[in-house]
This record gives sequence, structure tokens and C-alpha cells, in this order.
Amino acid sequence: MVKPSLRREMAHKAVAAARCSIRQACEVFSVSEFCYRYRAKLSSENVEIADLLVRLTYNQRNWGFGLCFLYLRNVKGYHWNHKRVYRIYRELELNLRIKPRKRLVREKPEPLSVPTTINTNWSMDFMHDQLEDGRSYRLFNVIDDYNREGLGIEVDLSLPSERVIRALDQIIEWRGKPMQIRCDNGPEYISATLAA
Repeated sequence: MVKPSLRREMAHKAVAAARCSIRQACEVFSVSEFCYRYRAKLSSENVEIADLLVRLTYNQRNWGFGLCFLYLRNVKGYHWNHKRVYRIYRELELNLRIKPRKRLVREKPEPLSVPTTINTNWSMDFMHDQLEDGRSYRLFNVIDDYNREGLGIEVDLSLPSERVIRALDQIIEWRGKPMQIRCDNGPEYISATLAA
């Protein structure tokens, strides 16, 4: 697919070479006569918009286009068209800013210890998969790190924190309490009930 600006340029070259009329060139290159005669007007306002957008995104790094435009419209009182402001925003490549991932900082990460007896370390984690009809289900796994024995697996479409606590209590009742339980920093463990 050839861009309209490129087709317009080809039509201009054909007319300039005196090979055909404007109407014929427009028909051949599928360009309207209005598009053929269009001349871009460089406005000083575009420079002002670009300057304001650059300053806004530098000072407010977490603002996207929407907040920048609302600030210019409602706070500063400029009545520029949102399409025009967005075009300049895209040309400046302000939309390519990537938010860095937040990482948990540990002062001195402990090396993984090798347990010497059962019930020293347990590991627990969640897994998920999808059924043939599209429904997803979750698995809650608890493993003894000493002999890699699976102590418990809970499977359901949803596993709320009360269900996880109940599963852990059942395993502790049967096997006894471990010295420590290892888990990742996943969102499953941020429940206040589970933390308590």
C-alpha cells in the first residue's frame, strides 16, 4: 500500500514532466485533486505545542497524552484540536517512554540452603492452565524440599486466600510445622488474611 503523500508526489512529478494533465495524474495515482493541491502550512503554534508537550512530559514523567492534553485545555486554556496535539505528541516520540519495572531490592540475598531432614523447608507456588472450553483453572502446590515430596495440591477455578490457609493447615495437621516455607513474591501472597 503506497502512502497518499507518496502518490501525491508521483502525481506532481508526472505533471511537472508535462506528460499529463492534473486530472489524468490524479486518476492514475488515485489521488483526489484536493489532495494534489494541498500545501502543508507550517504554523508557529505547532512549535509552541511541541515545546509545551516536551516541558510537560519532562516535569510530569508519569503523564500520558490524555493528561497532557487535559492540562493544556483545562488549566492553560488552549483550544487546540486533540488530533493536532496528538499528531505532534507522536512526532516527538513522547509515546515511546517505557515505565521501568519495580523490583524488590534485597540487601544480601540468602543462598538456597539444602535441607538435611524432612519438614525443614517447604516450597509453595501457584500454577495455572486452561480447559478446552476456555475456562482457566489454578493449582496450589506444596512440596517438601528435602525429598521433593508433593505434600498437597489444590485445584479449582478460583483459589481464595481462605482456601490456601485451609490447605496449609491440613498439611501441617498431618505432617507437622516446617521450619520455614519458601515462596516467590507473586501477587497471590499479598492478601492480608494470608499474611496474618
